[in-house]
Amino acid sequence: QVQLVESGGGLVQPGGSLRLSCAASGSIFNIYAMGWYRQAPGKQRELVAGITRGGDITNYADSVRGRFTISRDNAKNTMYLQMNSLKPEDTAVYYCNKATPNWGPFGSWGQGTQVTVSS
Repeated sequence: QVQLVESGGGLVQPGGSLRLSCAASGSIFNIYAMGWYRQAPGKQRELVAGITRGGDITNYADSVRGRFTISRDNAKNTMYLQMNSLKPEDTAVYYCNKATPNWGPFGSWGQGTQVTVSS
C-alpha cells in the first residue's frame, strides 16, 4: 500500500509562489496516476491537477490552469505542484492521492498541507 505525505504549504501573499511535494512510500508509486486535490473551509474536496503514471499527460482545473504545474519524479517516488500567481481563493488544505482514469481520488488520504494566501 502506498502511503503519502504532503509538504511545502505555508502562508504566502497574493501573487506569490509555493511548491508542494508529495512523498510516497513503497516501490509501486510509478504504477499509479496521481492527483493533487484541495479542500477549502465549507467546500467539497476538488481536483486541482492530475498526472498520468508516466507523466506524459496532465490535467488541470480551470481555476488553476496556467498558474499551477504538476510534475512527478518516479525515481524519487515524489510528485510536485508548483503554484504561481497565487490568489486568496487558492487557500485550502492540499492533498495528494492516487487517481482513477477520470481523475477521481482513491486510497487513503494523508494529513495534507495547508496553503494560505493572504496579505
